[in-house]
Amino acid sequence: MQASGAAPSRVRSVVTGESVQRLLALAALVILLVFFSIAVPYFASTNNYIDILTATAVNGVLAVGVTFVIITGGIDLSVGTAMTFSSVVAGLVSVSLGLPLPLGLLAALGAGALVGVVNGSLIAKAKLPPFIATLGMLYVTLGLAQVLSDVRPIYFEATQPGFQAFFMSKAIVGIPNIVWVMLGAAAIAWVLLNKTTFGRYTFALGSNEEATRLSGVNVDRWKIIVYAVNGLFVGLAGIVIASRMNSAQPGLGVGYELDAIAAAVIGGTSLSGGEGSVVGTVIGAFLISTLRIGLSVAGVPDQWKSVITGLVVIGAVWLDILRRRAQA
Repeated sequence: MQASGAAPSRVRSVVTGESVQRLLALAALVILLVFFSIAVPYFASTNNYIDILTATAVNGVLAVGVTFVIITGGIDLSVGTAMTFSSVVAGLVSVSLGLPLPLGLLAALGAGALVGVVNGSLIAKAKLPPFIATLGMLYVTLGLAQVLSDVRPIYFEATQPGFQAFFMSKAIVGIPNIVWVMLGAAAIAWVLLNKTTFGRYTFALGSNEEATRLSGVNVDRWKIIVYAVNGLFVGLAGIVIASRMNSAQPGLGVGYELDAIAAAVIGGTSLSGGEGSVVGTVIGAFLISTLRIGLSVAGVPDQWKSVITGLVVIGAVWLDILRRRAQA
C-alpha cells in the first residue's frame, strides 16, 4: 500500500514543481515589464510591445520544438543552423526553381523534418550521445546552407512579393501574422504533448527510458519521431525568419539554439528530462525577448545583454536543481 501511494505523491510533486517554475517565469516576465516601464518611460508603448512579440516569434517556434527533445532527456544543438538550412531550401524551391511558394514552404518543413530524422537515427540507432550527434549536425546544416546558396542570400521579393507581406501583415488586432503562427504552433505542441500517445511516450522516455523499453514501447522509433517533430518546428521557424527578413540568409543560425534551449529551461523544462511545459517555454521565450529589448531601449551595451541573459539562464537551471532535490 505504501508503494501505491508513493506514485501519486511523486506525480503531485512533479506537477507542483513544474507549476511553480512556470509561475516564477511568468512573475519574472511581469516584473521585467513593470521595471522597464518605470525605468525607461518610452518602453511602455504599443509599438515596443509589438516589437517584443515579433522578436519572440522565431525563438518561440524553435523553443517549442526543442522542448519535446529536452523532455526526453536529449538535446538538439542543430536547431539554429537547421532553421537556416530550411529557409535556404525554401528559397531554392520557390525562387531559384521558380516553383509556387506553397511548395517552397512545404520543402522547408520537409528539410527540417529530415534533419530531425537524421538526428534521431544517429541517437537511437547509432547510439551517439545527443550532444555529439546534434553538434555534428550543426556543422553539417550550416555547411549545406552555404553550399546550396553559394554563400549568397536568396531574396524572395523579386519572385514571391507576397511572402513577407502575408507573414508580416497586421490583419488581426495590429499584431503581425508571424506571432499568430508562433502561438498556433504552440497550441499544436500543447495538444501533442498533453493529449496524445506521442506526448505520453515523450514524458516516459525522459522519466525512465529503460522502464519504458521494458513495458514494450519501441524506444528507438519514438526517439526518432520526437526529433522529427522537433524538425518540423525547426522548418516552420525557417519559414518565419525568412519572412521577417524577406530572404534566406545562409550565414545565420549559430546561436539561435542557445536562445531556444534557454527559453525552454527558463519555462520549467528540466534538462534531466521527464518534465516540461509548452506554456512555460513560450513564457520563457517572451522573457528573453523582453529582457533583450528592454536592455536595448535602456542603452545597455550588447555584451552586457549577453552577460545578463546568461545569468538568468544559470538562475533558472539552479532553481530547477533545487526543485528536484526537494522532490527527491
